[in-house]
Amino acid sequence: MTTYEEVLSVIEKLPTVEKARLLEDISAALRRELAQRESGHGRSLFGAFADLGTAPSAEDIDNVRREMRNNFPREDI
Repeated sequence: MTTYEEVLSVIEKLPTVEKARLLEDISAALRRELAQRESGHGRSLFGAFADLGTAPSAEDIDNVRREMRNNFPREDI
């Protein structure tokens, strides 16, 4: 793994224009990382399916399970 000191040594050898370009690239990358953290990318899925409407109730799920069990095993297969 490359150390901070090694990286710094290489950077010091760059022409000024290249140093400025590197600084701009690093700044942009840091801004993106900070924006992702603040906006919650790597976010919770809470509310991700809110547009699908309400979830079926426990009673609805139980009823469907009961219907499935009543039809199992089917004789026509």
